Amino acid sequence: MGPLTLTPFALIWAALVVATIGLGLYRKLVASHEDDYIHVSEGESKLVAQQVAVAQKLDVLDRWARILIITSAVTGVLLGIAYLYKLWVDSSKPVS
Repeated sequence: MGPLTLTPFALIWAALVVATIGLGLYRKLVASHEDDYIHVSEGESKLVAQQVAVAQKLDVLDRWARILIITSAVTGVLLGIAYLYKLWVDSSKPVS
């Protein structure tokens, strides 16, 4: 078995982080179209439907953001532990 390289795992983690940042930027873009006013008159029923649609979209984005943030954090911690373990194992080998 060859030496353990963490590069593929680091690239996957970096892709997760980039996806998380991208999702955050997309959420900010969607939230910029959010209407913070309460519309109650009949003439504003179209605005209420738009508010509901944006709120639902933000809920979905928030759910995915939580998943990506947790996954990125856990993956980063595991990658750090694996790196430290690799350093420890490499330092334990006798020098030839």
